[in-house]
Amino acid sequence: MSENANVMSLPGMEPDEAQREGMARLALREAVRMAEALIFASAEPVTERALRERLPSNIDISAVLKILLTDYQRRGINLVRTGDAWAFRTAPDLAFLMNREAVQQKKLSRAALEVLAIIAYHQPVTRAEMEDIRGVETSKGTLDVLMETGWVKMRGRRRVPGRPVTYGTTESFLDHFGLPDIRDLPGMEELRGAGLLSARMPPHFSVPIPSIDHDELTGDEEPLTEIDLEELALTDLDLEELGLLTPRVEE
Repeated sequence: MSENANVMSLPGMEPDEAQREGMARLALREAVRMAEALIFASAEPVTERALRERLPSNIDISAVLKILLTDYQRRGINLVRTGDAWAFRTAPDLAFLMNREAVQQKKLSRAALEVLAIIAYHQPVTRAEMEDIRGVETSKGTLDVLMETGWVKMRGRRRVPGRPVTYGTTESFLDHFGLPDIRDLPGMEELRGAGLLSARMPPHFSVPIPSIDHDELTGDEEPLTEIDLEELALTDLDLEELGLLTPRVEE
């Protein structure tokens, strides 16, 4: 019996024609597997041109992609088109599984917490005034950290000789600590009730409550100009790094 006799012919097809049809289907399915591997392994979407270069020349790329689209239509990942490229992506209805909520904790140093409290309760306040209240020098790095968190901002300049910069809190500060307004900061009794103040405080000790709108300048402040901002770009920290200023030692 000849080899061709072992090939089952399809109705209306000669044995040779049926054999060629079967081989074409096998070649197409193998091309689908190859395209699947190429797209899956690629970190970037794969263009049809790239697929055409890697697959056999007699393969219909459109047919290959059509089969892949159908195969992955109801799976956890889908084949999606981005321009002239293709990639596997999580099925839209399963995207929620990929979301991971994480709260980033902002751990501040003791010095930063002290400065933040002073700014919150005494704003608008200058760096020199912070140092008078704390009794130690305040490093520029501490203020930078607080501004990077988005809780502290430069408000303006004090209308006094030297025009020192004034600092205050931001909307992000209110939002983070759940305060509708800066005037809603806890007072002395609330702080004592929360155990944040010693029961033996000096007799004349008091906790100031800001009476300003944190977005409006007071009468002794003037707004920062573009020139001011350019001057502030070269900070004490920059001078320290250049060796032109002795670094401050913070207690």
